[in-house]
Amino acid sequence: MELILRYDLQFFAKDGPGGEKTEEPTSKKLNDARNEGQVAKSKEVTSAFEMLFAFLLLYFWVERMGTYFVGNIYDIYSQIPEYIKMYDGYVPEQTINRVFVESMVRVLTIMAPFLIVGYIVAMVTNILQVKWKITTKPLRPKFSKINPVSGFKRFFSPNSLVELVKSVLKLSLIGYVVYSYLKKNMPPIYQFYSLSLNQGIVQVGVLVINLGIRISLFYMLIAALDFAYQKIKFKKDMKMTKQEVKDEYKNQEGDPQIKGKQRQRMQEASRRRMMQKLPEADVVITNPTHYAVAIKYDPELYDAPYVVAKGADYLAQKIKDTAKEHHIEIVENKPLARMLYANVDVGNVVPPELYQAVAEVLAFVYHLQGRV
Repeated sequence: MELILRYDLQFFAKDGPGGEKTEEPTSKKLNDARNEGQVAKSKEVTSAFEMLFAFLLLYFWVERMGTYFVGNIYDIYSQIPEYIKMYDGYVPEQTINRVFVESMVRVLTIMAPFLIVGYIVAMVTNILQVKWKITTKPLRPKFSKINPVSGFKRFFSPNSLVELVKSVLKLSLIGYVVYSYLKKNMPPIYQFYSLSLNQGIVQVGVLVINLGIRISLFYMLIAALDFAYQKIKFKKDMKMTKQEVKDEYKNQEGDPQIKGKQRQRMQEASRRRMMQKLPEADVVITNPTHYAVAIKYDPELYDAPYVVAKGADYLAQKIKDTAKEHHIEIVENKPLARMLYANVDVGNVVPPELYQAVAEVLAFVYHLQGRV
């Protein structure tokens, strides 16, 4: 008994069926990926700029923000004795809620510049990276994301390794910046015990802001490296196999075999129309075996003779047979037949440089027919 094993060599090809992805992505694939929300974008760039602008804003806004916070706390606590006195020791729940809401509104007002700047920075950095295009497809739920098998594969994927290296690099860089800055500013920190509360708060604020700005600037180095990596990774992921390029071409342009059949049918229809008009011709000029061109002169239609039909080899013989059936004169003129076949399409008039030669043939035919 024989055992037959079926196998497919494509199974062993890199990157699955179609072979290795060596072809540059087509514009259609890039556009489809863009519509799906797949773009070369780095989240680190957005985070780095948000952090930098947050600390810069804090540098200019911290004094006013501190004044607002202190004023807000003062207003709340200054109203408590008045409410207790007004309501004989029992403050209604509605009053407490109103005071709480007013306090939250003040806090949000103080924090509004940070929220607005954060939103603007996030939007601008994303637009600069991937330009403006709104799509909701990334928000659609995908069951593959909650598949434990797919999640396990993603956990041990090269991308996860890159993210791990990136996290370690961020922590190491931030740790180094914090350590070097605090080490340099340890003498002022040791003197905190001799400062008043307000002076201590100011010194801590200056320390935190300067440290945050330095961390943000170093963080931008990581963001730049990550942005370059995302560009390279996206370009690699978008590459296509030769088979994918062929399939996409078929989908866009149509199957070449089907298009070939369509062209063949169109040519056959054009030939049928041409053969139907052939009986109107005045003369057929031949090679004599390879080419045949049917000429007609109608002064009411054109100022010059025009080509009714033309053909080579088999079609030339068919034109001559049809001409014989309809008693159309056949004239052998090898150079003229070749020139007309190569330079004049069916339905077009004869070019001026061939007027003389065609006119002589027509004159000869008209003389034979007794028309002149």
